[in-house]
Amino acid sequence: MADPRIIAVELDERSLGWRSADIDQERRIAIFDLIEGNHFAPQRSQADGYAGPYRIKLESEEGRLGIHMHREDGTHLETLVLALGRFRRPIKDYFAICDSYYQAIRASTPQQIETIDMARRGVHNEAAELLMERLAGKIAVDFDTARRLFTLICVLHIRG
Repeated sequence: MADPRIIAVELDERSLGWRSADIDQERRIAIFDLIEGNHFAPQRSQADGYAGPYRIKLESEEGRLGIHMHREDGTHLETLVLALGRFRRPIKDYFAICDSYYQAIRASTPQQIETIDMARRGVHNEAAELLMERLAGKIAVDFDTARRLFTLICVLHIRG
């Protein structure tokens, strides 16, 4: 029986750089929310018909994202590698707007915070749509899953 969802997420420690407390909190929330509700369905059929649930490990190396997919028991199924060139700009924009957001939380009015948060959500949504586009035909994901995966991709790109 198919169960196309993620049940565990790991980020490759070698890919992780220094993170602020705010970014680390974003990572924890993204992983929690991702596991709580997601749709993740690799499009390549397995010989034995396995169709989830999945454990995934994300890593970033030399401008590429590796999505290592494993069975529930941890047995490796496959690795999808995506070039991240088209994500450079959204990642940069997302970092910039997140910095503004975290500064605003500490020193701005609620209206200013809301304005920055709307812009942050807009960048995040566009990046999620791009990720869904890049995964098309490889892994079917819903919009919320793509948003949370994009957050984790950003965390992998922070360099201290």
